Amino acid sequence: MAHFSTPDAPRFSVEVYQNEYLPEGGREVNAIITVTSSGGGAAGGPSIPAPAAAPEAYDGVPGVYDGGGVPGGASARAAVVIMVDCSGSMDYPPTKMRHAREATAAAIDTVRDGVAFSVVAGTHKAVEVFPGNGRLAIADPLTRAQAKEALRSLSPGGGTAIGTWLLLADLLLDSADATIRHGILLTDGRNEHEEPQRLRAVLDACAGRFTCDARGVGTDWEVEEVTGIASALLGTADIVADPAGLSADFTRMMETAMGKEIADVSLRLWTPKDAEVAYVKQVAPTVEDLSARRVEAGPRAGDYPTGSWGDESRDYHLCVRVPAAEVGQEMLAARISLVQPPPDGAGSPPSPLAQGLVRAVWTADLAVSTAMNPQVAHYTGQAELAQVIQQGMNARKSGDAEQATAKLGRAVQLATASGNEDTAKLLAKVVDVLDVAAGTVRLKAKVAEADEMTLETRSTKTVRVKK
Repeated sequence: MAHFSTPDAPRFSVEVYQNEYLPEGGREVNAIITVTSSGGGAAGGPSIPAPAAAPEAYDGVPGVYDGGGVPGGASARAAVVIMVDCSGSMDYPPTKMRHAREATAAAIDTVRDGVAFSVVAGTHKAVEVFPGNGRLAIADPLTRAQAKEALRSLSPGGGTAIGTWLLLADLLLDSADATIRHGILLTDGRNEHEEPQRLRAVLDACAGRFTCDARGVGTDWEVEEVTGIASALLGTADIVADPAGLSADFTRMMETAMGKEIADVSLRLWTPKDAEVAYVKQVAPTVEDLSARRVEAGPRAGDYPTGSWGDESRDYHLCVRVPAAEVGQEMLAARISLVQPPPDGAGSPPSPLAQGLVRAVWTADLAVSTAMNPQVAHYTGQAELAQVIQQGMNARKSGDAEQATAKLGRAVQLATASGNEDTAKLLAKVVDVLDVAAGTVRLKAKVAEADEMTLETRSTKTVRVKK
């Protein structure tokens, strides 16, 4: 284990779990990397002057407000923008909008003193509800009270263009020049007033600029849209089927956001000559394939974004293919580092936060070389669990009962064997379990839409190895 820390920042540590032994000619090296950060200080910062005025309504054109003007700059350690769906569907039933206001008020109450914040109403355009004029407010008792009063103006009407909301959030967060930049997004419907490629382009533009947690309320939204937003912006996604649960969920989300202490952390992977990276996946607390997000970072090194960190621990599955070797040889298969961009920008090397080593040793002992490390075996199963749930649910929707039964039966088997009780309970609402060990199930004739969407949305949530 290796760890480093900087003043007023969390202390990072890296632990490597692997079976380093390969048979003669073996090439594939697997390892689970556990990254833990702890001991960060409190979020927040000093009050800052209000930025210059700018018009309130934003038309969705990158960097352009209706009528021009760029919001004035400001500085804070952390900043958060809450995006609330105010489209016409939020009026069905009318209590949905009321619960959204109450949830936003609860989130505002959780914002720490000194944190820059704003509330945006999202329809087919994005409008600043508080504080307005292109500004971010600095949280204190007075601004929190004013923000909650401003929520009275939230009323349903109009369409849904989520990309527009995200662009305004990005502009507001950028105006604060904050180290920790976070968004919370609530929607109850499909992104019907925006082409899918438009939202995709916005997510690509916002990736790496801020993290965003996304929530779908009710059952009229698209799982792939909400989970896609969270995935692209390194946040969390979930369903709040009953709007009455929004306040508790928003409070938890904001508490987690306020606990973030260090931003823009990347997992840097160095591999030796002639080695190649098969994949890099986050496997706890959720499954997220980071392989395609690699950014080259010098000879034989690449960075994989992990977003912002507070006091928490995450697991990553690394698979590297190394050149084949003979019995008795050994090599460094990979070097893992946690890095963060330097505060002074370009010109300085990234700050090392922690480091771990992955080895490869060739042996003639088949019993040793064929044994799978328990952590690697566990997370291989968890990744398969997420995959077969998605495949099973897709087959169910398309009417392929045979394929759906087979995949969801395998999911029941994996969830039970790995101790993933929450996922097992969700599966039991979609299938009747006949034989757990064999993975024998029968599709339920009727499934509540909320149960179906909950299983899909939470399919990537994992449990850690029991020690």
